[in-house]
Amino acid sequence: MKDFSTISQDYENTALVQKSASDILLELLDIQETDDILDLGCGPGHLTKKIRERTRGKIIGIDSAEGMIRKAKEVYCEDGIEFRHCEAGQIDFHEEFDVIFCNSAFQWFKPPGRILKKCFQALKKNGKIGIQAPAKHTYSPNFIKAVEQVHLDSRTKNIFAHFHSPWFFLETSDEYKSLFEASGFIVHHSQIDKVMSFHTPEETYKIFDSGASAGYLNQNYYEVQLTEEYISAFQQIIKEAFKRQANKEGKVELIFYRIYLVAEKP
Repeated sequence: MKDFSTISQDYENTALVQKSASDILLELLDIQETDDILDLGCGPGHLTKKIRERTRGKIIGIDSAEGMIRKAKEVYCEDGIEFRHCEAGQIDFHEEFDVIFCNSAFQWFKPPGRILKKCFQALKKNGKIGIQAPAKHTYSPNFIKAVEQVHLDSRTKNIFAHFHSPWFFLETSDEYKSLFEASGFIVHHSQIDKVMSFHTPEETYKIFDSGASAGYLNQNYYEVQLTEEYISAFQQIIKEAFKRQANKEGKVELIFYRIYLVAEKP
């Protein structure tokens, strides 16, 4: 079974798309040198460390995956960063942060409205929240096309029929803007970008495995028991699908739709 605790050891090296998108989010947030920061969905702490390079303020990183927090504490605890194992919906801060940084985690927040209210409460007046996350139900056409083969394959289709998506997606930047406004925020930036990059099929699978597998191969999102045979067949089908997507140069044109949003607590 896959979840973010089991992939924590390799996440920093395999989450290539998430890391490149985080640089854009950091620039949009324009963190100041005394800002207090909440890293919401901090993973193994590698991006929390980048935030530390921008501010001397208090930094707390939280993540729902115990393995991610364990890894973060092992590597970055001496950098003046506090890491906590906590679900996003369980945070209980009151006007403590100037900035909430949420990178490649918002798609897991179901229902999102309740968590946004918690974030609103956690921010100081004029504090900012910034998210970047996959957007649209076709968030990655490459991934969707590959998973469709799982749906059709005789080795996997019966179990996959009992999969329920754990992710939350909206189709337009205006829908994301309205969601944040409903929780009291003033939205200054909301844009969905189409991001393209080229990777070998093997690299493409590693990117898939760094995030999507934590949903597609997680027992929590199935109504029936997963088997080792199913997991092995699923992985093989996805790898073969990415090989078929490669061009003449042996590269997959990997497409992601990503929402970038920055909002302020008035």
